[in-house]
Amino acid sequence: MDNTTGSETPLSLTARIEALLFIAPGAVSAFQLAAALDLPVQEIEASLKELEASYRQLRTERGLRLQRYQGKFQLTTASEAAPVIERFLGLESSSRLSRAALEALAIIAYQELVTRPKIDAIRGVNSDGVLKSLLSKGLIQEVGRAEAPGRPILYSITTDFLQSFGLDSLADLPPLVTDGDIETMATLE
Repeated sequence: MDNTTGSETPLSLTARIEALLFIAPGAVSAFQLAAALDLPVQEIEASLKELEASYRQLRTERGLRLQRYQGKFQLTTASEAAPVIERFLGLESSSRLSRAALEALAIIAYQELVTRPKIDAIRGVNSDGVLKSLLSKGLIQEVGRAEAPGRPILYSITTDFLQSFGLDSLADLPPLVTDGDIETMATLE
């Protein structure tokens, strides 16, 4: 069946989804894509998986990535292209993050939703300044309040975090090494 009108060039569903993701101002859900294309969500999700596989298979040949986070998708540039993009756009090199900021980011990324008191407990120090810095850089966001005494703010990472660290999703994070893993590795040596 030809889904074209007038002089439109017929494109596959995957190509039409890719075009929509390219022009979208931010991350979009499969439901939004389904509504725009007037198709069932299941078809959209199948095509998104196909598109994702295509980008993964051609990872070293493509300058774009399909990023998935919290049920939303967006096209981003490959993190490996950052130096040439910064030079082309005349941007300064990205600022470095402190060890404290990296610790807090790791906690938030692996916990996915976490409060400042929990971050403080894991780090063993107050994290107010670090969280303010990460918020201002757009690497974390406030996503609500916990159902706990004082109703502390819940933090999660942002799509900017994923892009800055070259991740397509949180599933790409390396496995978390625990104290038990460290003890096991020590006994194997």
